[in-house]
Amino acid sequence: MSMRRLDTADAAFDAQFAALTDRDSPEQTEIDARVAAIIADVRERGDEAVLEYTRELDRRDGVAFDALEISRERMQRALDALAADDRAALEAAAERIASFAESQKIAPVRYHDDDGNELGQIVRPIERAGIYAPGGKAAYPSSVLMNAVPAKVAGVGEIVMVSPAPEGVLNEWVLAAAAVAGVDRFFTIGGAQAVAALAYGTEHIPEVDKIVGPGNAYVASAKRQVFGRVGIESVAGPSEVLIVADGTGDPEWAALDLFAQAEHDEMARAMLVSPDADYLDAVDAAVERLIADQPRAAIIRAALDGHGALIRCADLDDALRLVNAIAPEHLELAVADPDALLDGIRHAGAIFMGHRTPEAFGDYCAGPNHVLPTGRTARFSSALGAYDFQKRISVVSASEAGARRLAPIAVRLAEGEGLHAHAASAAARAGGGSTD
Repeated sequence: MSMRRLDTADAAFDAQFAALTDRDSPEQTEIDARVAAIIADVRERGDEAVLEYTRELDRRDGVAFDALEISRERMQRALDALAADDRAALEAAAERIASFAESQKIAPVRYHDDDGNELGQIVRPIERAGIYAPGGKAAYPSSVLMNAVPAKVAGVGEIVMVSPAPEGVLNEWVLAAAAVAGVDRFFTIGGAQAVAALAYGTEHIPEVDKIVGPGNAYVASAKRQVFGRVGIESVAGPSEVLIVADGTGDPEWAALDLFAQAEHDEMARAMLVSPDADYLDAVDAAVERLIADQPRAAIIRAALDGHGALIRCADLDDALRLVNAIAPEHLELAVADPDALLDGIRHAGAIFMGHRTPEAFGDYCAGPNHVLPTGRTARFSSALGAYDFQKRISVVSASEAGARRLAPIAVRLAEGEGLHAHAASAAARAGGGSTD
């Protein structure tokens, strides 16, 4: 296959680029309406509704609700049954993710100002987190680790995981990953009904405080609609990679990195930008030469045909302009001196530096999280981390001198807002009296 070619020097580039990176879905309104009905039904009928949707959508005719929960013992059996090398890889990845998550934990703050007031914040973990792990077309044990391990590091009291099991087929890697990550309860349900059950609780499924983890368009819509009732980390869209190349790398490596992103699903987005036209030709040739060897070649072709491109730019500064316009989930700097480009990057979910750092390392075992902002949301959000499972609670303790200093400020501002009880409350402390 030959990939779509664009050139920033062409007069039509802006229109072509806008069409390529457009994330609007004409089906979204219909999806949102369907999801809203599912959420309302689960709120009203609880387990009964969840069971009906699971039987219908996951083709699990006749399954009883008790059969939807996986025991800790069953998770451990899956882990124990893995080949030694597979188990070692899973545990090594979990250890690296945990080590990085430890570095992200928010520290408490306490200090005294010049008037002796004590100010600060204390940090508390979320009590119960819900983890959504994809199922269906593909199952991702790595997503189990990336979502559950930071929650465990943050001190979350209970981790409740949901993951669909179409036709009752369980993925042993997912079960094993749940055991490694310390998942407390695991229900084989998915879709909008699983998100609704976590957000509102049912007879058997506990209500959680925050829901994290990627899913399909229905899961994304459900997370968006229950936000406010519970916290969420983001609303995930199609996965994406942008490779910035200066022509010094191996074009076959670049082709494989494009494949690695495109094989997720037909909506995945994989692009490469370079000022070197000969290098773009070499990457295109490598794509055509290597794609036939890919087991998921049909999915890769569909993704690259629909959402892939090789883009010629004027220079690396021009490439950075595109980076910041796209705000990619994954950004590979396949250049001789990646550090020289860092200052120019304002928006990206994760950056992979140099020719020997493929995005696949980040997906599995580098340490930083692979749950990343998609669809230009890297403009205002960040990778999932231990901090997402922690809350900051402000602490204020006024001294006698501090109360005298703070009271008149508060009084003036309160009166300016017309909140006279606020003003009176503050003024009462101005005299330095004591209730002791």
